[in-house]
Amino acid sequence: MSSVFDLPGFELATFVTATLAEDLGAGLEGGGHDVTSESVIPEEARFVGVMASRDPITVAGLPIAAAFFRALDPAVAITQLVEDGTRVPPGTELMRLSGRARAMLTAERSALNTVQHLSGIATLTRSYVDAMGDTKAKLLDTRKTIPGLRHLEKYAVRMGGGQNHRMGLWDAAMIKDNHVAVSGGVAEAVRRALAAGVAVVICEVDRLDQIEPALAAGATRLLLDNMGPEMLRESVALVAGRAPCEASGGVRLDTIGAIAASGVDYVSVGRLTQSAPAADIGLDFRLV
Repeated sequence: MSSVFDLPGFELATFVTATLAEDLGAGLEGGGHDVTSESVIPEEARFVGVMASRDPITVAGLPIAAAFFRALDPAVAITQLVEDGTRVPPGTELMRLSGRARAMLTAERSALNTVQHLSGIATLTRSYVDAMGDTKAKLLDTRKTIPGLRHLEKYAVRMGGGQNHRMGLWDAAMIKDNHVAVSGGVAEAVRRALAAGVAVVICEVDRLDQIEPALAAGATRLLLDNMGPEMLRESVALVAGRAPCEASGGVRLDTIGAIAASGVDYVSVGRLTQSAPAADIGLDFRLV
């Protein structure tokens, strides 16, 4: 399997270097090294290791984990056994490694933290996709990401079967209640965004009487905020295909099926990246 990880907007080498430097205390008094491994593990010792799932998960982040080990031992032998995006049962071996013991122990936590976090997001995303059932709706993430990790977390959403909403504040206008309050109404807010040359204008509406003004002003997507399934169906009928509709706000695993069945095109869920629990993944070493 390919170990190349090329993600637009994300610099893998920079991420690995900064993460390891944080763990090693680079630049701090007494920092810059792994005192435990250096004092306990002989310099010539070598390990073989196996990374494995302990729960059923959807995998994400294995190429990034490999990069941590290679950063400290360029000669490490790594075999990635499954591709990111794969659903695996408990006990599945994900990666095998062989190399310098000190380097492996120093890189272990950074590698595991990354894979556990991203696989947790991918696993939660997959559960939401499954709960949507056989509907046309697509699952979207949001900007509720950990600062500095947005590209990785949104990558994990894709590995779980979801799609990405806007990447940031730059690639689409999203007009929400505060924007509407300042501009004087949904129509005026939409008109201002379009007049500024913004190509994608998403307008949030939480009342049925806001739909027609937003569409008439030229909104390219409507975000139907905190509406129950019945109100969503009514909204979709009023829109009548003139723009895609996105349901958002308070979506839970036990409600997303009914929301998706209302006829909306998208359902966005902030908790995919905001609240996903880490996947249970272990890494066991032995001397060779």
